[in-house]
Amino acid sequence: MNHKELKELIEFLIEKDIAEFELERGDVKVKIKRGGEHSVIHTRSEIPYVAVTVPQSGPPAVSAGSAPPAVPAAVPEENLHIVKSPIVGTFYESPSPGAPPFVKVGDTVEAGQVLCIVEAMKLLNEIESDVAGEIVKKMGSNGQPIEYGQELFVIRPKK
Repeated sequence: MNHKELKELIEFLIEKDIAEFELERGDVKVKIKRGGEHSVIHTRSEIPYVAVTVPQSGPPAVSAGSAPPAVPAAVPEENLHIVKSPIVGTFYESPSPGAPPFVKVGDTVEAGQVLCIVEAMKLLNEIESDVAGEIVKKMGSNGQPIEYGQELFVIRPKK
């Protein structure tokens, strides 16, 4: 797989809003996982290592080298509370398609207030806030698969 084919594949995945993709073709294996502001894509084959940084929007940047680029981890503020998914499933920000989201950035929430729904095995599980405060960041994307322990919301607790 050459750089042009890889670039076209990434552009297609962005256009179709596909979060995760894996391809094996002969001795080449490509795994692409999108999320957050940037994602790192790794490929392995007989050719040198290739790392690709994919912004959520815009064209991909492709570079070849011997090691993947370092993606700096966000340093959370001390007083922020992270709401994590208690299950694997699909993230939904509203009770039904077309309905307004349960919460958005800047909203004030109370402990026990529903933040989102995680669908797992055809069951809709309401994820509630365990603290009162202000929504600082929403990390889940509507309709996207999420993992156990994945961060969904950042809340600044009331003092």
